[in-house]
Amino acid sequence: MSVWTISSIILLVLIAIVGFLYYQGNKLQKKQAEQREQMAENSQNVTMLIIDKKKLPLKDSGLPPMVIEQAPKRYRRSKIPVVKVKMGPRIMNMMTDEEVYDQIPIKTEVRAQISGIYITGIKNYKNAPVPEPEKKGLLSKLSSKAMKASNEAAEERKAKQEKKAKKK
Repeated sequence: MSVWTISSIILLVLIAIVGFLYYQGNKLQKKQAEQREQMAENSQNVTMLIIDKKKLPLKDSGLPPMVIEQAPKRYRRSKIPVVKVKMGPRIMNMMTDEEVYDQIPIKTEVRAQISGIYITGIKNYKNAPVPEPEKKGLLSKLSSKAMKASNEAAEERKAKQEKKAKKK
């Protein structure tokens, strides 16, 4: 076999792999956008007192066992942002987004949007000082940029669907 034949076979395999990953990425982005829309529909506004916030492994986070069992195995050892809050007489541990986690002030009463045990948004109506965010590494910067891009793409898709619905 010649060098050209081998290189063309390798090139075709690489193109097939990239195409498959592109297809799977689009599929996962659509799924994530649908999940975010469901969370936005099911969210409610609650006043809560923020006691503490930490990044902990899922198994050490103090979340209900049912939540830990439902999480994929690869996320059980990774650190997630956990916030300890007091809502009324109950003290609970809740999960949050990285972006929201940076905005949460400690030992302050805030108005938050929650969906189950997940904090989706925060309004600091007491204007408490927000602590300085920790320095982010390269991986976390890339993941936050990817999250912003996927959110923008989901909003654009939703706007296009609304335009199509209006035309009909």
